[in-house]
Amino acid sequence: MDILHLVDRLEELFNNSRPIPLSRSVVVDENAFMDIIDQMRISIPDDIKKSQQINAQKDRILAQAQEEANRTLALARDKSEKMIEKSEVFMAAQAKAAQITEQARREAKQTQLDADRYVVETLTKLEAEMNRILAQVRNGIKTLQAEQQITPPEDDD
Repeated sequence: MDILHLVDRLEELFNNSRPIPLSRSVVVDENAFMDIIDQMRISIPDDIKKSQQINAQKDRILAQAQEEANRTLALARDKSEKMIEKSEVFMAAQAKAAQITEQARREAKQTQLDADRYVVETLTKLEAEMNRILAQVRNGIKTLQAEQQITPPEDDD
């Protein structure tokens, strides 16, 4: 289940709870509250798995870019060796090989930068979302603890 959906359900539970007169506290259905918290505990590892998959995808993209750069370099070397027949042809081949090599390096670097940017953006969003959820959970805990401190225990005489 999507963590954002669970946060929305938690907020809805809070908004639909009965207020305690003359206080900022509300009465929350404990079972429903705990059910949502349990579902959040299950869902958060899924989000972490997604971020790990993104990292693995980044590594694959970088490996593919490196492999493509190596292939391009090998092709450039082969082409330049075949064109050694005349010095002008050789010079032109060297220039073309350098150009292909530089282009491959630029493309590999750009692919790596794009992959890194994507991973940073995704992880930053995940971190912000997890911090927001954590803050909401902490606020819920504080509210419940405050209610426990305000409400005196009943005597069992």
